[in-house]
Amino acid sequence: MASKAEDLTIDYEEDGVLVVKVLDKVVLSKGSWATVLYRYQQWDKAKNGYGADRYSIRRYRKMDDEYRQQAKFNISSRDQALKIIGALQKWTADGGGAADGGDEGED
Repeated sequence: MASKAEDLTIDYEEDGVLVVKVLDKVVLSKGSWATVLYRYQQWDKAKNGYGADRYSIRRYRKMDDEYRQQAKFNISSRDQALKIIGALQKWTADGGGAADGGDEGED
């Protein structure tokens, strides 16, 4: 694992093939807990190429100066990603949420 949130990745290689390839990522929060949103593709053996874009939100906890994954949520489809975006845009458009706009429990 990494000691800096910016260095975290879900790239995964197996038998010389990059099975999970990160296309982009956004560090949503960092500190003793980090949250990272990944855009990635997965190798499809049947097609001998990468599949459609996928998305994952991962939570990491820093222990002994190293981040360790604690939780993940994989967004199952483009349609689900768009629904999440729509709901968040609706909820944030009215100015609702925490008064300070912060993330409770974050360092």
